[in-house]
Amino acid sequence: MAAASGHAVIDIDAADNDAAKPPLPPVPYVLNFTDLSYSVRKSAGGVPAGCLPSCARSSLVASADAPPSSGSRHTKTLLDGISGEARDVELFAVMGASGSGKSTLVDALAGRISRDSLRGGVTLNGEPLHGRRLRAISAYVMQDDLLYPMLTVRETLLFAAEFRLPRALSPERKRARVDALVDQLGLSRAADTIIGDESHRGVSGGERRRVSIGTDIIHDPILLFLDEPTSGLDSASAFMVVQVLRRIAQSGSVVIMTIHQPSARILGILDRLLLLSRGRTVYAGTPAGLKPFFSEFGAPIPDNENPAEFALDTIREYERQPDGAAALADFNAKWQNTSSSASLDLKDSKLMSTMPLELAIAESVSRGKLVAGSGSGSAVSGSVPTFANPPWTEVWVLIKRSFTNTRRMPELFFMRLGTILVTGFIFATIFCRLDDTPRGVQERLGFFAMGMSTMFYVCADALPVFVQERHIYLRETAHNAYRRVSYVLANAVVAFPPLVLLSLAFAVTTFWAVGLAGGGSSFLFFFLTVLASFWAGSGFVTFLSAVVPHVMLGYTVVVAILAYFLLFSGFFITRARIPIYWKWFHYLSLVKYPYQAVMQNEFGGAARCFSRGVQMFDGSPIGSLPEAVKMKVLEAISNTLGTSITADTCVTTGADVLAMQAVMDIGKWKCLLITVAWGFFFRALFYVVLCVGSKNKRK
Repeated sequence: MAAASGHAVIDIDAADNDAAKPPLPPVPYVLNFTDLSYSVRKSAGGVPAGCLPSCARSSLVASADAPPSSGSRHTKTLLDGISGEARDVELFAVMGASGSGKSTLVDALAGRISRDSLRGGVTLNGEPLHGRRLRAISAYVMQDDLLYPMLTVRETLLFAAEFRLPRALSPERKRARVDALVDQLGLSRAADTIIGDESHRGVSGGERRRVSIGTDIIHDPILLFLDEPTSGLDSASAFMVVQVLRRIAQSGSVVIMTIHQPSARILGILDRLLLLSRGRTVYAGTPAGLKPFFSEFGAPIPDNENPAEFALDTIREYERQPDGAAALADFNAKWQNTSSSASLDLKDSKLMSTMPLELAIAESVSRGKLVAGSGSGSAVSGSVPTFANPPWTEVWVLIKRSFTNTRRMPELFFMRLGTILVTGFIFATIFCRLDDTPRGVQERLGFFAMGMSTMFYVCADALPVFVQERHIYLRETAHNAYRRVSYVLANAVVAFPPLVLLSLAFAVTTFWAVGLAGGGSSFLFFFLTVLASFWAGSGFVTFLSAVVPHVMLGYTVVVAILAYFLLFSGFFITRARIPIYWKWFHYLSLVKYPYQAVMQNEFGGAARCFSRGVQMFDGSPIGSLPEAVKMKVLEAISNTLGTSITADTCVTTGADVLAMQAVMDIGKWKCLLITVAWGFFFRALFYVVLCVGSKNKRK
């Protein structure tokens, strides 16, 4: 039925009036890939270049044994003319030893390799797959389980449903889809258990893997790609995962997975195999065809042997030879030519039974296979949306998910709060009740410089947040679960409330204890300046976390840059004394603006005096002389200047302090606004880095 919002929504629940109707057969899909070839340059250390961190590990493994291409000894060929076919209802498995090119092939089929680098073609029902269409109808399950640890299984799938299912679908329907998926994945007993991590006990490894699969198939994709879904699991858990994948395939999806060494039970439920060695095909067919294939090759498989293990062991033996498994690859080419004529009629009938892709997608929608928004078109035309929901819905769901995850780890916030309270307590006791003397002025300057810079250093705890969430973000945005700008906005909104509490804690702990003047209005401005510093520092660290993907390296960069900011803030050396070639850094210093703001807030009162009479001699050789001598010197100065300077005469006002420190170039409110603007600026840069540098695709 057509919703008013322009979305085509199919009831994924079994409707009462349709309960008696037999289910319609799935729409036929055939994914063909022809002559896929992919090479990468070798870096100085022999490691393939051009991969982002998210795919580096798999690409390194995939290229470990790949032979140099014939064109250049500076490249490695990861895929060498791979062709094949995957169909709906069948479970398609790519096998091979480490470095055979399994993950690279799945990346190529899933559109995770740049078109400019990949040679060959990939079609679905005879039509090429474009990026937008492919992302809308497919899902990619990474080898690692990338989940929020403090969410339950049901909550994890519910949030995935809110991202991937359109807003026009009611919450009840979304919950029904999640409940059905929980049953399909065999997770009913663990539905209300948290995912868990090293510090919190949660679901088992097999259950975690099934949850990872569930988050990516919540929208019932037509194409499902999985990288080593059984890796790290015991045999029972691995078998259960593959059973789940077979049920997904039988529901009408094209399921393509990589698997390292399946057990005999798992091999028995696979429908089609593709064995690779150093980027070449050494076998393509059914598991039952392994025995006749190796028998004709001259290496018969014993009756009591697992055919998959025997095949992989045989491939490894050949790979130790100079020519590798070329003999097997050449024999496979002859085998395919011999057997292709016998299966040609069956293949032709299968292709003839498929329908044009857009019509097939529309038919899948009409049969309840896919829940899709029609965008500017309609479901009948097969149009699929770029995103299932508008930006404000994505922001709200991201905020809700983040708060749900973090509120179950209150120790993280209380550790930050404790750090601020301890820091404030130390400052309050060291700078306790400062007086209005020249020495009190110097101590106030030290308090402001150290206090404002400390706000930025404390924000370094935000560095691991995105570093830890990076791969979750990459996985979810790779198939358009939400927009990048939605993630940036939600990240800022979630980070702000704790900053308010931390700022209030520091201001309350230090303002009156140090003896800062101005009353309530001055305290409010001091609090706002501390909050603005936290906001700017949080934005700066968040931006760096996207640029520097390693936590320890990130901490080093943060500490170094913040030290430079403090050096050029105007506390150690005034603006006028900074060399001209470094003055630009003074205006880039994040510490400069809050430091100047609190300085003007404290010393801006015209009636306040910070040096009277003989106090002007404090810190000079005369300051150590007896009081009577100081008065005589003061009298001599009065006679010389022709004015009366007594012990009560104000010599230095707050304006004089500001002038000596050269902090009057910008007003305090402008300094506050500039500090706030820095926070927005760095979050804008964070968005730019996500757009430019976080492409989950090989070059």
